[in-house]
Amino acid sequence: MSRLTELIAQAKVKDPQMGADLEREIKALSSRRAFGLNFERHKPEAVELPNRPVRKGDKVRLLPERSSKAKPEQELWQVIKVFKKEKPQIAEIRPLHQHDSPQQKVLLKDLVVVAEFRDFIYPGLISTGKVQRGGDKPYHSVINGENYHVLKALTYTHKGKFDAIYIDPPYNTGAKDWKYNNDYVEREDLYRHSKWLAFMERRIQLARTLLNSQDSVLMVTIDEKEVHRLRLLLEQSFPEAKVQMITTVISQNGTSREGEFSRVDEYILIARIGDSKISRTNDNMLANEGEGKVSRVWFNFMRTSTPKEKLEGQFYPIFINPKSGVIIELGEPVGKGNNIPIYKDKEDRVAVWPVKDDGSTATWGAVPTTAQGLLDDGYLRLGSKSKKTGMWSIQYVRLGDRKRVEKGEIKVTGRKPEDNSVILEHVDVSNRENFPKTVWNRKSHDATAHGTRLNKALLPGRNFPYPKSLYAVEDSLRFFIKSKPKALILDFFSGSGTTAHAVMRLNRQDGGIRQCISVTNNEVAADEQKSLRKQGLRPGDEEWEKWGICDYITKPRVKAAITGTTSNGEPIKGEYKFTDEFPMAEGFEENAEFFTLTYEAALTVSHNRAFKKIAPLLWLKAGGQGRRIDELPDEGWNVVDNYGLLVDLDNSRAFCNEVKKSSTIKVVYIVSNDDRRFQSIARQLPDAVEPVRLYESYLNNFKISSGD
Repeated sequence: MSRLTELIAQAKVKDPQMGADLEREIKALSSRRAFGLNFERHKPEAVELPNRPVRKGDKVRLLPERSSKAKPEQELWQVIKVFKKEKPQIAEIRPLHQHDSPQQKVLLKDLVVVAEFRDFIYPGLISTGKVQRGGDKPYHSVINGENYHVLKALTYTHKGKFDAIYIDPPYNTGAKDWKYNNDYVEREDLYRHSKWLAFMERRIQLARTLLNSQDSVLMVTIDEKEVHRLRLLLEQSFPEAKVQMITTVISQNGTSREGEFSRVDEYILIARIGDSKISRTNDNMLANEGEGKVSRVWFNFMRTSTPKEKLEGQFYPIFINPKSGVIIELGEPVGKGNNIPIYKDKEDRVAVWPVKDDGSTATWGAVPTTAQGLLDDGYLRLGSKSKKTGMWSIQYVRLGDRKRVEKGEIKVTGRKPEDNSVILEHVDVSNRENFPKTVWNRKSHDATAHGTRLNKALLPGRNFPYPKSLYAVEDSLRFFIKSKPKALILDFFSGSGTTAHAVMRLNRQDGGIRQCISVTNNEVAADEQKSLRKQGLRPGDEEWEKWGICDYITKPRVKAAITGTTSNGEPIKGEYKFTDEFPMAEGFEENAEFFTLTYEAALTVSHNRAFKKIAPLLWLKAGGQGRRIDELPDEGWNVVDNYGLLVDLDNSRAFCNEVKKSSTIKVVYIVSNDDRRFQSIARQLPDAVEPVRLYESYLNNFKISSGD
């Protein structure tokens, strides 16, 4: 390794970036596991930012000519200079990391900025609309952006705060459903699985920092192609978590595949962190829905499978009064080798032995002392007399059912006066509460009926491939956030927005104010891209972007769910079913705001010239509720519902006095380059208020959290 260290040092002198890359890869190799999940950690992903202005020093790609059928450019270039005064505007570029290569001039409009996942990013947010029907409730957020970069942004606003993360990532089927470094990963790609794992690992590592380490859960849906690799990845990424796999039926009809079993299910991998527990439910998720009542509670006390010779202590007479139908007393066990005593039957006293119909001996279900306890508690009684053999049966309530009585799952409604035995109510299955099973089979989880068709009701004429059943997501979340009415939920593969929709339903059911942050990019489907390119359109064009998943599906779906009106402005037809049934046209009393991720320059941020883009992040960090400070205040400070902003430190006294008047302020932001003055002001604030120094906290967060 010493020789490698020397060579890396030499490489760094000639090319710092290449030296750093080599060092990173060698560290990864040296730390590789001897067992467990090993895979190639491919070159960090690069994502195109079509709406980001081109700046000097940026990494860029050349866009294909309009209407071109050529494969999109993969090579990365670096912008050396931008000539904005030229008409049309041009840029001078050269191949990335090739400092000796000749420079060339290209039209600025033919470039798209690219961010690699090891680059520092300084995110901002632009609001693109909102829906307000929830009064002063906190807002759900839908963020349009590359999910890895949005996750980085959330490390500033929500580090360690999420109670649940639910994601439905690409299943890596080999279809054109996801890209790695601007290329669709094909089925024949030899590195398909390792690319997918590298892609997932980067995001899961960030998700780990966002989850509450004391009590939270990560749920990931997946199919058979990656389920086993994903489970290993989760166990390695969350070594302290309890990981379980659920098999869930998503289609009763199944997906037919030539020469293979028809697939009806997929999987949910669940990582429970800290004290996270599954809530009991009155539905075990497997038994047939509406099964009816418990058919039997009293069982035969005789163990017909155990002969007298095996358990002699449980072979004894039970004396009954056949007239009154009661057990009088329990006799003594017959000793080893002794003959069975013969007792003369009387009208009011008969000995009942554990003898089978064929005359062979068996045993009772307990020794006399235990049986006496059952008799005293009313759990042992005389049964019926067989017309065929003339023998009496003895009945008892088994241990499992006795425990259910203690938990209230089976009710004691009275006692028989003749023998004091309990009268048990045959409890309806729907009133029981127990832990769900690991196989789920629910009609409500059918992805076609309650995913695809429901989506079409909300967004007529707009198709989204394979949306989850709304009720499947709702049930999954309920097990973990039922008792958390203020839970924070994240979905960073939000697709059509089902998770946010499910959270709204949960809130309606119990009056909760749970918040969901949904993250998706604005990727245009592969088939749609071909059509748009033929029209001479490219990423970044308004006509191109309007077909992206966020603008075309996610935002309209969330808006439709809240307002109760379709994307066409008509009342939604149909009703919600199952746990909470009501017309979809009623909508929800919820608030939501839509954002697009932006990429700011560190210098612009530190000089207070990007405040409008940073403002939504400050608002989200303070809870995403109530009013937001979107502009730098003329007075030098401002205080709103949940937070405050101090820009002019000379006005700190008035600012602190105003903060002290509020009982709802959680955090204040103080813009200062002077740490002493910041600390002095912080000491004047109430203990319950968190002081945050701008822009040091922001810049440091993203510098530390970056890199791959």
